[in-house]
Amino acid sequence: MNTDIVWLLDKAERSLSAARLLLDQEHHDFAISRAYYAMFYVAEGLLASLGKAYSSHAAVIAAFGREFAKTGKLDSKFHRWLIDAQDLRNVGDYGVDREITAEQVDEVIVQAREFITAGRDYLVDKRRTRNQRS
Repeated sequence: MNTDIVWLLDKAERSLSAARLLLDQEHHDFAISRAYYAMFYVAEGLLASLGKAYSSHAAVIAAFGREFAKTGKLDSKFHRWLIDAQDLRNVGDYGVDREITAEQVDEVIVQAREFITAGRDYLVDKRRTRNQRS
């Protein structure tokens, strides 16, 4: 795994930790943003493992769906969770007429944990397979 991918996965872990701290302090709108970013960094890392990089959130999300969900490399639920988390992040960051609840944050944190684990597992398996071929 190259250093950029390791850095993104570590950043995902830190973002998830920050989400938990913010949730504990009842800063739901900021917590949902950090939980979303945990997923987003994993998606960026997975795409980087394919030699791909994108400059917008929409492009990363679309490419993740195309490269990982539609191909079956990862369960398509991760793409759905990423999309839903981005929607909630937008409410938390920009919304004035809706509030993010503790339950919503908690659910996204659980999903982000599973997303990080699946991303790491995929990358470890990919590296192992590559090494076995060598």
